Amino acid sequence: MRFQKNTAKWELYKEDPMFFDKSWKILDDGIREIYRNNTGGLSFEELYRTAHNLVVQKHGQKLYGKVAEALKGHLEEICISVEDTQGSSVYLCDFEKPFLAVSESFYSVESQQSIECCDCGEYLKNVQRRLAEELDRVSQYMDSKCADKITSIVETEMLSNHMQRLILMENSGLVNMLIDDKREDLTRMYKLFKRIPDGHSAIRSVMTSHVKESGKALVTDPEKLKDPVDFVQCLLNEKDKYNEIISVSFRNDMTFRSALNSSFEYFINLNNRVPEFISLYVDDKLLKELKGANEEDVETVLDKVMILFRYLHEKDVFEKYYKQHLAKRLLSGKSTSDEAERSILGKLKTECGYQFTSKLEVMFTDLKKSQDTMQSFYANFCGYTDGPTISVQILTTGSWPTKQCTPCNLPPEITDISESFRAYYLGTHKGRRLTWQTNMGNADMKATFGYRRHELNVSTYHMCVLMLFNSADGLTYSDIEQATAIPHAELKRCLQSLACVKGKNVLRKQPMSKDISEGDTFYYNYKFTSKLVKVKIGTVVAQKETEPEKMETRQRVQEDRKPHIESAIIRVMKSRRVLDHNSIIAEVTRQLQSRFLPDPLAIKKRIESLIEREFLERNKVDRRIYHYLA
Repeated sequence: MRFQKNTAKWELYKEDPMFFDKSWKILDDGIREIYRNNTGGLSFEELYRTAHNLVVQKHGQKLYGKVAEALKGHLEEICISVEDTQGSSVYLCDFEKPFLAVSESFYSVESQQSIECCDCGEYLKNVQRRLAEELDRVSQYMDSKCADKITSIVETEMLSNHMQRLILMENSGLVNMLIDDKREDLTRMYKLFKRIPDGHSAIRSVMTSHVKESGKALVTDPEKLKDPVDFVQCLLNEKDKYNEIISVSFRNDMTFRSALNSSFEYFINLNNRVPEFISLYVDDKLLKELKGANEEDVETVLDKVMILFRYLHEKDVFEKYYKQHLAKRLLSGKSTSDEAERSILGKLKTECGYQFTSKLEVMFTDLKKSQDTMQSFYANFCGYTDGPTISVQILTTGSWPTKQCTPCNLPPEITDISESFRAYYLGTHKGRRLTWQTNMGNADMKATFGYRRHELNVSTYHMCVLMLFNSADGLTYSDIEQATAIPHAELKRCLQSLACVKGKNVLRKQPMSKDISEGDTFYYNYKFTSKLVKVKIGTVVAQKETEPEKMETRQRVQEDRKPHIESAIIRVMKSRRVLDHNSIIAEVTRQLQSRFLPDPLAIKKRIESLIEREFLERNKVDRRIYHYLA
């Protein structure tokens, strides 16, 4: 019976045609009271139950429409009220001002909480998200002029107030982003900090300090300095990495690129061996790694090397070592290509001018003339066609990095044809003088070991020693030294490579040891064998430059700089006629910095020298002013 009564009651509600209207009247009155901020007499439980019953009775859609209609009507009433008000004071005073104040307080608290628990990358993502949300909110509901105001609040509270802490954040700040190559985070930081005063300046400052510190650690690391080629490759890798960061993450910002260049220039010049190492790197590439590479790849490598070259303050030191390495490549014929050699020569000329490369270009010219001379010589040479042949490379004195060397005693067979060439050359070039550089030559020899025959590629010194064993089975060190007149240090290295290198010991010595002493005796090694028909026997490499030798090299560089400094002083004074000391220093430095950075003290000494030789004179009243004497 109780179940039937409940059912009857439900049927009564269902059939009442006024059910919805009565229910909505209750809800509508409640909504109006809420709009009037008069909720003291409302029963929210009653309102909830009324709305619930309407939904249960499947009037939910109709209820939604009525609520929307009520809300629209309310807003239209407010709109009319606002329109009747003079100006925009209602929006500004009653909404925007409180909205901005609340927003400022909100972001102040949120930024503080966020920076305590997030790393830098996560924090910046949150800032980016908040800015997007605020702009979207303005576009949907607010006056467009509010966009700048609200974004300024977000930028100030979330970025400006925490700028240094974010950039320097431990384990996740700018330095870690650079080390770990976090491109997206770097891009986000660059974009966001562009919005605030000195944001980019702060990023540049930290980046510059980091690059200088890490670069200094690299160029002073004893382990890195053991391998010059690997050392320079590390420099190039670092440069490539930061170039990419600036191009992509920092939108190729030239202020950042300039800061990077100044940082590299700073630490590269902390180690005075860098010019030598860059030359060794080029030498390695042109001897081995660029062999078979296409022209584009070669140019890419050379262009990268030139970037490092531009940072050097002592470009003349690079020139000195580069001339030595180039000479070895050209004389040995082992360079990967003439095109690559001439390409880097052209780049050096463009960078430093004709004077810088003039002697290097003479080296190429000498080789071409030597080829023509040898063709002409053999065309006119009629004797000993079955004997040994020679190929002479005629080097212009002063253009090649040759040292004064007393020629060794050549074998008679070589002496004959050498003298024939000397007579021919001096007969066709009047007033010339030839000096044999036997320490720089090489030879191909045919050798018989028992029944085995090999072709040996050796140095001129090697050849002179080996030819002695055509008439003797054994010779003492003193015998060899007296017969060849090879300098003592060179002879020791020569014999060491002939008798002490495993697999290439065409001589054997008594007593057996790795070192050469003056009491040793040497024998032709009839038991020598090799899987190769052609065997190259290199000379044992001399020890690296000692400290006194390095000092001597530096002194030679300083001597070479003197005429360049004097020429610059003369050019400046010839055009200005009268100039004070500081102005001369500044102008001479400007003129010479493409080659080297002159020491002010060195400039002062050259001024004194020019005064002594009466090219300049001091002002009789002010001794710091100089006059040019025509």
